[in-house]
Amino acid sequence: MGVGIEVKNLNAWYGQTHTLRDINLTIPANSATALIGPSGCGKSTFVRCLNRMHETNPSARVEGMVKVGDIDIYNDAAPVEIRRRVGMVFQRPNPFPTMSIYDNVASGLKLNGFHNRKVLDEVVERSLKQAALWNEVKDDLKKKSGASLSGGQQQRLCIARALAVDPEVLLMDEPASALDPASTSKIEDLIFELKDEYSIVIVTHNMQQAARVAENTGFFLNGQLVEFAPTSTIFTKPHDKRTEDYITGRFG
Repeated sequence: MGVGIEVKNLNAWYGQTHTLRDINLTIPANSATALIGPSGCGKSTFVRCLNRMHETNPSARVEGMVKVGDIDIYNDAAPVEIRRRVGMVFQRPNPFPTMSIYDNVASGLKLNGFHNRKVLDEVVERSLKQAALWNEVKDDLKKKSGASLSGGQQQRLCIARALAVDPEVLLMDEPASALDPASTSKIEDLIFELKDEYSIVIVTHNMQQAARVAENTGFFLNGQLVEFAPTSTIFTKPHDKRTEDYITGRFG
């Protein structure tokens, strides 16, 4: 089952640029949370701080507390363990192009030392079924590369790869922005199904998408979290005029 995320006084920098300022937020378990806001407002940096991807940039720095369940991710565990617990799906599908569909899904397990063929077979099948891709690829698992799939299939393959290592949280950074409407619909359907088992955080520029998939929505602006509330409140009765201006298209 998914776990909640608690963020306190989170600040982040790239070099001298103060990218996130004093973010305080509690993300509920087993739900979908959307993050909206104009380009460059800090949404992607924020989600990268939730699984310690931010610090892979040599100039990056983070202060504050992030707890995933009971674990303080910057003090209680190594980055590799955090990234197993907190999976990530990026804006553009990034399957390993030289690997088969099967090996793409199994890659994280193999890196963690799992080589039992029976276990790998079971996990690959389960993960592809969770990602609603199994029926489309089951006859080509080892015949075709991940790069041979369509864009929408590649993104679902990347979701299966993230799920294979049994995370508790799934971060999605604009997972459908590069996809056609039919593929986008499949990703949204998938979010509905997965949030029963995982806590999902989705960055999106598509406010209709946020309204469709998320129970709660946070609005970021200039590195600050302006407002966080149930999605229906954000879109119908926001408390901050800046949120209302963004929602109604006055800027951004």
